[in-house]
Amino acid sequence: MIHDLIHHLYIHILKRRKHKSPQCYIKYLRKIGVSIGENMRVVDPQTLDIDDTRPSLVTIGDNVSFNRNFRLFTHDFVSGVFLRKYSDFINSSGHVTIGNNVRFGINCTVLKGVTIGDNCFIAANSMVMRDIPSNSIAGGSPAKVLCTLDDYYAKRQERCEAEAIEFARSIAERFHRRPVASDFKEEFPLFVDSSNVEEYLSQIPIKKQLVNEEIYRAWLAHHKAKYSSLDDFLKAAGL
Repeated sequence: MIHDLIHHLYIHILKRRKHKSPQCYIKYLRKIGVSIGENMRVVDPQTLDIDDTRPSLVTIGDNVSFNRNFRLFTHDFVSGVFLRKYSDFINSSGHVTIGNNVRFGINCTVLKGVTIGDNCFIAANSMVMRDIPSNSIAGGSPAKVLCTLDDYYAKRQERCEAEAIEFARSIAERFHRRPVASDFKEEFPLFVDSSNVEEYLSQIPIKKQLVNEEIYRAWLAHHKAKYSSLDDFLKAAGL
């Protein structure tokens, strides 16, 4: 009896503090029974709303990232309409399962009964109302599969250089200066690889961008930059 009282009090304290930090929110969810894997990332806990009425219905895998204004629901309250129309109360709930290595853009909502597979990206402003298979890029309201992850990976490989050059030129035009290494926190793979990485580590958060030491080492082992240096890249951009 006393143990239960202490437990409920602890949960109440965690609930009141859950929006203070990502760590507080994750700790609260785990304590009430939500299944959460490793390396869950919360961009803004103030705007995160994960349904805590049925925590046993929520499963979140490893390396899942929730952006601003994310919402997840395991139920709806259409019963409130049924009551006044039919004088009847009917429950409505369903599981939500999110696989491993899933990221959400801003303003996404996931409704009850949905399973999102591994290695998925859900685009901004999506309303996920049905299952999304693994290795998919999905978006829309209702969200649907837009393409496979492999197809989008290939498309990004084709387009990333032109976008980086456009960005470099915009810096020169807008700020009337030549771009520097620290400007390219995401574009660095075009001119950085194992042959020159030490030159740029103090200027670009390369290790942070590559998440962990294992991925960083794997990237160094297989990546070959198109340009030999930042100067080489900027010359290609006409700067």
